[in-house]
Amino acid sequence: MPKVPNIPPEPEITDEQREAAEAEIREKQKPVDYDTKEYPVEILVQKYMEGKDEDINELFIPDYQREIAWDDTRQSKFIESVLLGLPIPYIFVADIPDEENEARLEIIDGTQRIRTLARFLNNKLRLEKLEKLEKLNDFKFTDLPLPRQRRFKRTTLRMIQLTEKADEDIRRDMFERINTGSVVLNDMEKRRGILRGPFLNLIDQLAENPKFRELCPFSKPLVSRREPQEFVLRFFAYLNNYQNFERQVNEFLNEYLEANNNNNLDREGMPAEFQSMLDFVEKYFPNGFRKGKKHTTTPRIRFEAISVGVALALREKSDLEPKSMKWLDSPIFKEYTTSDASNSRPKVIRRIEYVRDQLLS
Repeated sequence: MPKVPNIPPEPEITDEQREAAEAEIREKQKPVDYDTKEYPVEILVQKYMEGKDEDINELFIPDYQREIAWDDTRQSKFIESVLLGLPIPYIFVADIPDEENEARLEIIDGTQRIRTLARFLNNKLRLEKLEKLEKLNDFKFTDLPLPRQRRFKRTTLRMIQLTEKADEDIRRDMFERINTGSVVLNDMEKRRGILRGPFLNLIDQLAENPKFRELCPFSKPLVSRREPQEFVLRFFAYLNNYQNFERQVNEFLNEYLEANNNNNLDREGMPAEFQSMLDFVEKYFPNGFRKGKKHTTTPRIRFEAISVGVALALREKSDLEPKSMKWLDSPIFKEYTTSDASNSRPKVIRRIEYVRDQLLS
């Protein structure tokens, strides 16, 4: 007769435990005041685009959020949903306290939708692979009949707007929780599962560098998503191969990682070059890789431009002492490092070599 496994009895919850649990809920609850609003697409895009390059737009994407992730096909599907009048999830934003950012609205959830709408209205998205509205494939916004353009711009989206009482911890926590239910493995997490090896081990090691974490801070959600490792991989991939970059970042990084994930890895030279770059940034860049003192994280393209540009300059002149760092606040550098359309080969080369050339001039 088969032996029956010992199954421990289910714990019985006492009245005292229930009272303690209820008390904990009441203690840990954070009162979050919010309003529900509706805005036409045209107004949402206007709030996002006006002052975007100067980082003063009313509706803005915070540093802790990811760069644009939807490809053109997914963006097209979203536009198709809007045109069909399908329900669109709420956009979550937070009213930033006046002392921080002059009543700007920080997007907590909805960045991909806002960016997609902005691209479409600015004729930077050509619809593709639509299945319901097949006749709209290859259309840009201005290809639509004028009445349809106007109706599209008048389409309203619903928004949950947290009041200024919601501090940064609440905003970040809400962002993480909203995204937890639908999170899939990001590119760096996938690489860790299928591309283990010497190079990835080195990346893990360098990602823990204290000076790197100080100059290029990451929020806890980003650390848990392996963003520091993503930055280290991008540094080496662009440093040693940026002129061969093509539009698909993920493929570019994967190919570089695979090609170098072997025992021929320069285990001494690579960490030394990474450290020299960090030492130089610490000495000459007042805010490290951040855009300003108030910023708590760094956009990927800014890190790429500065880190790789510095390393390339040091390869040409190891005892480099820059004559001026005023270019950091120049409109041209802001333009090169704040655009959503950041993954074209000419722009990758332009921003990296701009930093290199400014340091060497």
